[in-house]
Amino acid sequence: MKRAKSESKSGDSGSSAPEGRAPTLPVGLYVVATPIGNLGDISARARETLASCDVVAAEDTRVARSLLAHLGIGARVIALHEHNERTASEGIVALLREGKSVALTSDAGTRA
Repeated sequence: MKRAKSESKSGDSGSSAPEGRAPTLPVGLYVVATPIGNLGDISARARETLASCDVVAAEDTRVARSLLAHLGIGARVIALHEHNERTASEGIVALLREGKSVALTSDAGTRA
């Protein structure tokens, strides 16, 4: 169920964002499906989530940065792939404990 922007749930850490940036999401890990090929195929909800998260964790940072640049999003991007999974996941848990929202993307894309 989607909450109206003006409503607030007790315990939410979402806050007003600086001008030009979407409001920060409540603390959490958000799995975001990304398009393969045509960057214009990204959903509005995925775009909003990426714009609102504090950090984007990506399998390939080059791909994620290209998508974020296409969307005009300047979020911090960190690598999370099979070769650094243990260390990077510990870093993500630390970010969550610091009150950050993290979007997790994959190069696998979305189904048509």
